[in-house]
Amino acid sequence: MNSKKERIILGIDPGTIIMGFGLIKIVDNKMKFLQLNELILKKYDDHYLRLKLIFERTIELIDQFHPDEIAIEAPFFGKNVQSMLKLGRAQGVAMAAGLSREVSITEYSPKKIKMAITGNGNSSKEQVAKMLQSLLGLKELPKNLDSTDGLAAAVCHFYNSNNKSIESKYSGWESFVKNNPKRLK
Repeated sequence: MNSKKERIILGIDPGTIIMGFGLIKIVDNKMKFLQLNELILKKYDDHYLRLKLIFERTIELIDQFHPDEIAIEAPFFGKNVQSMLKLGRAQGVAMAAGLSREVSITEYSPKKIKMAITGNGNSSKEQVAKMLQSLLGLKELPKNLDSTDGLAAAVCHFYNSNNKSIESKYSGWESFVKNNPKRLK
Protein backbone atom coordinates (compact mmCIF):
# COMPACT_ATOMS: atom_id res chain seq x y z
CA MET A 1 0.00 0.00 0.00
CA ASN A 2 1.41 3.38 -1.01
CA SER A 3 1.11 5.54 2.10
CA LYS A 4 0.98 8.74 -0.01
CA LYS A 5 -1.98 7.60 -2.12
CA GLU A 6 -3.84 5.35 0.30
CA ARG A 7 -4.05 5.13 4.08
CA ILE A 8 -6.44 4.12 6.83
CA ILE A 9 -7.13 6.22 9.93
CA LEU A 10 -8.66 4.78 13.09
CA GLY A 11 -10.36 7.37 15.29
CA ILE A 12 -11.05 6.58 18.94
CA ASP A 13 -13.23 8.29 21.52
CA PRO A 14 -11.98 6.59 24.68
CA GLY A 15 -14.36 5.90 27.51
CA THR A 16 -14.83 3.39 30.30
CA ILE A 17 -18.60 3.19 29.75
CA ILE A 18 -18.57 3.37 25.95
CA MET A 19 -15.54 3.47 23.67
CA GLY A 20 -16.49 4.85 20.27
CA PHE A 21 -14.44 4.27 17.15
CA GLY A 22 -14.56 4.99 13.47
CA LEU A 23 -12.42 4.17 10.47
CA ILE A 24 -11.89 6.03 7.22
CA LYS A 25 -9.80 5.19 4.21
CA ILE A 26 -8.02 7.95 2.32
CA VAL A 27 -7.60 7.31 -1.40
CA ASP A 28 -6.08 10.06 -3.55
CA ASN A 29 -6.71 12.54 -0.73
CA LYS A 30 -10.45 11.72 -0.54
CA MET A 31 -12.21 10.22 2.46
CA LYS A 32 -14.11 6.96 2.25
CA PHE A 33 -16.15 5.70 5.22
CA LEU A 34 -15.20 2.21 6.42
CA GLN A 35 -16.86 1.61 9.78
CA LEU A 36 -18.10 3.11 13.01
CA ASN A 37 -19.07 1.23 16.13
CA GLU A 38 -18.73 1.19 19.87
CA LEU A 39 -17.59 -1.06 22.63
CA ILE A 40 -20.22 -1.07 25.40
CA LEU A 41 -18.54 -1.51 28.78
CA LYS A 42 -21.18 -0.43 31.30
CA LYS A 43 -22.25 -4.03 31.95
CA TYR A 44 -18.85 -4.76 33.51
CA ASP A 45 -18.36 -3.62 37.11
CA ASP A 46 -14.61 -4.21 37.23
CA HIS A 47 -12.72 -1.12 35.98
CA TYR A 48 -9.60 -3.19 35.23
CA LEU A 49 -11.62 -5.62 33.11
CA ARG A 50 -12.97 -2.64 31.16
CA LEU A 51 -9.41 -1.46 30.50
CA LYS A 52 -8.42 -4.94 29.34
CA LEU A 53 -11.40 -5.02 26.95
CA ILE A 54 -10.50 -1.58 25.54
CA PHE A 55 -6.96 -2.79 24.91
CA GLU A 56 -8.14 -6.04 23.29
CA ARG A 57 -10.76 -4.35 21.07
CA THR A 58 -8.23 -1.76 19.90
CA ILE A 59 -5.76 -4.56 19.02
CA GLU A 60 -8.56 -6.38 17.13
CA LEU A 61 -9.34 -3.23 15.12
CA ILE A 62 -5.66 -2.72 14.30
CA ASP A 63 -5.20 -6.34 13.27
CA GLN A 64 -8.39 -6.32 11.17
CA PHE A 65 -8.08 -2.95 9.39
CA HIS A 66 -4.30 -2.25 9.57
CA PRO A 67 -4.63 1.50 10.16
CA ASP A 68 -1.65 3.64 9.25
CA GLU A 69 -2.52 6.17 11.95
CA ILE A 70 -4.66 6.50 15.05
CA ALA A 71 -6.38 9.73 16.06
CA ILE A 72 -7.59 9.78 19.64
CA GLU A 73 -9.71 12.28 21.52
CA ALA A 74 -7.85 13.72 24.49
CA PRO A 75 -9.65 13.75 27.83
CA PHE A 76 -11.31 17.07 28.58
CA PHE A 77 -10.64 18.70 31.90
CA GLY A 78 -13.65 18.42 34.13
CA LYS A 79 -14.33 18.93 37.80
CA ASN A 80 -14.59 15.24 38.67
CA VAL A 81 -11.03 14.03 39.19
CA GLN A 82 -12.08 10.36 39.41
CA SER A 83 -13.82 10.54 36.03
CA MET A 84 -10.79 12.23 34.47
CA LEU A 85 -8.50 9.57 35.89
CA LYS A 86 -10.67 6.76 34.49
CA LEU A 87 -10.89 8.48 31.10
CA GLY A 88 -7.11 8.97 31.06
CA ARG A 89 -6.60 5.29 31.77
CA ALA A 90 -8.99 4.33 28.95
CA GLN A 91 -7.09 6.61 26.60
CA GLY A 92 -3.77 5.21 27.82
CA VAL A 93 -4.64 1.58 27.17
CA ALA A 94 -5.99 2.42 23.68
CA MET A 95 -2.74 4.27 22.99
CA ALA A 96 -0.69 1.37 24.38
CA ALA A 97 -2.50 -0.99 22.01
CA GLY A 98 -1.59 1.23 19.07
CA LEU A 99 1.99 1.61 20.22
CA SER A 100 2.32 -2.15 20.68
CA ARG A 101 1.47 -2.51 16.97
CA GLU A 102 3.72 0.45 16.05
CA VAL A 103 0.88 2.62 14.73
CA SER A 104 1.48 6.37 15.03
CA ILE A 105 -0.91 8.18 17.35
CA THR A 106 -2.07 11.78 17.38
CA GLU A 107 -4.18 13.28 20.13
CA TYR A 108 -6.78 16.00 19.55
CA SER A 109 -8.75 18.05 22.05
CA PRO A 110 -12.54 17.74 21.83
CA LYS A 111 -12.72 21.42 20.78
CA LYS A 112 -10.22 20.92 17.96
CA ILE A 113 -12.18 17.90 16.67
CA LYS A 114 -15.47 19.81 16.74
CA MET A 115 -13.83 22.79 15.02
CA ALA A 116 -12.43 20.56 12.26
CA ILE A 117 -15.81 18.94 11.57
CA THR A 118 -18.31 21.79 12.03
CA GLY A 119 -16.22 24.95 12.14
CA ASN A 120 -17.41 25.54 15.71
CA GLY A 121 -15.43 24.26 18.70
CA ASN A 122 -18.57 24.36 20.86
CA SER A 123 -20.75 22.19 18.61
CA SER A 124 -22.96 19.53 20.14
CA LYS A 125 -22.44 15.80 19.57
CA GLU A 126 -25.56 15.87 17.41
CA GLN A 127 -24.19 18.66 15.18
CA VAL A 128 -20.90 16.78 14.73
CA ALA A 129 -22.78 13.56 13.89
CA LYS A 130 -25.03 15.31 11.34
CA MET A 131 -22.04 16.92 9.63
CA LEU A 132 -20.24 13.55 9.45
CA GLN A 133 -23.41 12.01 8.02
CA SER A 134 -23.37 14.65 5.30
CA LEU A 135 -19.60 14.50 4.64
CA LEU A 136 -19.37 10.72 4.45
CA GLY A 137 -22.84 9.85 3.15
CA LEU A 138 -23.85 7.82 6.20
CA LYS A 139 -27.33 6.34 5.77
CA GLU A 140 -28.23 6.58 9.44
CA LEU A 141 -26.69 7.66 12.71
CA PRO A 142 -26.18 5.37 15.70
CA LYS A 143 -28.23 5.71 18.86
CA ASN A 144 -25.15 6.51 20.95
CA LEU A 145 -22.95 9.19 19.45
CA ASP A 146 -19.70 7.90 20.93
CA SER A 147 -18.97 6.09 17.67
CA THR A 148 -19.47 9.28 15.65
CA ASP A 149 -17.09 11.01 18.09
CA GLY A 150 -14.49 8.36 17.26
CA LEU A 151 -15.16 8.84 13.55
CA ALA A 152 -14.86 12.62 14.04
CA ALA A 153 -11.36 12.13 15.49
CA ALA A 154 -10.34 10.23 12.33
CA VAL A 155 -11.79 12.92 10.03
CA CYS A 156 -10.16 15.67 12.11
CA HIS A 157 -6.83 13.88 11.69
CA PHE A 158 -7.31 13.70 7.93
CA TYR A 159 -8.07 17.44 7.79
CA ASN A 160 -5.02 18.21 9.95
CA SER A 161 -2.61 15.75 8.27
CA ASN A 162 -0.75 18.49 6.44
CA ASN A 163 -0.67 20.79 9.46
CA LYS A 164 2.86 20.68 10.86
CA SER A 165 1.90 22.30 14.17
CA ILE A 166 -0.50 19.71 15.57
CA GLU A 167 -0.48 20.36 19.31
CA SER A 168 -0.08 16.76 20.42
CA LYS A 169 3.01 16.18 18.28
CA TYR A 170 5.04 18.57 20.42
CA SER A 171 7.60 16.97 22.67
CA GLY A 172 7.83 19.94 25.03
CA TRP A 173 8.26 23.71 25.28
CA GLU A 174 11.43 23.66 23.21
CA SER A 175 9.68 22.13 20.20
CA PHE A 176 6.68 24.46 20.70
CA VAL A 177 8.95 27.53 20.67
CA LYS A 178 10.86 26.23 17.65
CA ASN A 179 7.62 25.64 15.70
CA ASN A 180 5.95 28.92 16.76
CA PRO A 181 8.56 31.71 16.55
CA LYS A 182 5.89 34.35 15.76
CA ARG A 183 4.11 33.67 19.05
CA LEU A 184 7.12 34.88 21.06
CA LYS A 185 7.51 38.49 22.12
